[in-house]
Amino acid sequence: MSLSLLITVSGQAAAGQAVDAITGRGVESNIVAMVLNAGPVVKLVMALLLMASLVSWAIILFKLFQLSRARNHSSSFLNSFWKSRSLANLFAEIPDYSGSPIAQIFRVGYQELGRVHKARLDTRTAMGNVERALRRAASAESSRLYKSLSFLATCGNATPFVGLFGTVWGIMGSFHEIGIRGSANLAAVAPGISEALVATAAGLACAIPAVIFFNHFNSRIRILETDMGNFMADFVNILERDLLKKPAAGSRGDGWWPSPSTRAARGGASPWWAR
Repeated sequence: MSLSLLITVSGQAAAGQAVDAITGRGVESNIVAMVLNAGPVVKLVMALLLMASLVSWAIILFKLFQLSRARNHSSSFLNSFWKSRSLANLFAEIPDYSGSPIAQIFRVGYQELGRVHKARLDTRTAMGNVERALRRAASAESSRLYKSLSFLATCGNATPFVGLFGTVWGIMGSFHEIGIRGSANLAAVAPGISEALVATAAGLACAIPAVIFFNHFNSRIRILETDMGNFMADFVNILERDLLKKPAAGSRGDGWWPSPSTRAARGGASPWWAR
């Protein structure tokens, strides 16, 4: 009777373990138990890795939204730019493209264009001012796009070693327990080592997404930087070809500020791009 009862209980336990293995409940409960039973240093390491992982995922989600918005707004702005017949009207629509770094570069360039127009600078000086303003705007937009990516790089490089530190510390504790107990069998060592190895797994779980998305975001930002550089070159070419061209022979003017007859023909002192 007792033998049959023992066989029945053993069979039920084996079946329960098989179900847990299939569903993953056993593994998950074992991992949670190992974390809870770990030493204070390993728990501290796990807490640091958890915080780093949460911050990393917050940055990843924000950057996915920011870069997608920048790409969509930039594409829409470039379509409007090449179709527009008035830079002034396009400048008024800049708030509709607030996520576009290219639109922000155009805004800065257009504002600088108005300032050099009011100062009546010569063509070379005016173009130098506009180009410097465009470069500063492009640099500021690049810095904005790269912001917070350094944290992902830090997580990708440092968290595996933080997890390894927790593992080494836990293994040291396990060997210390072996010395105290005077027993070197596997049953005495395995629990402590398995608890310590969870820290390494946590470090890798934090580092792998950070590295993947860091490289992904860098690639997307480089594409946007290329688009910004192309737009700056096109915008400067338009200014040199159409806006800052020299006046016709016999008219008074320096190539930037129109002659009195030209201003009168235009109906005022404002250039055509500002009307």
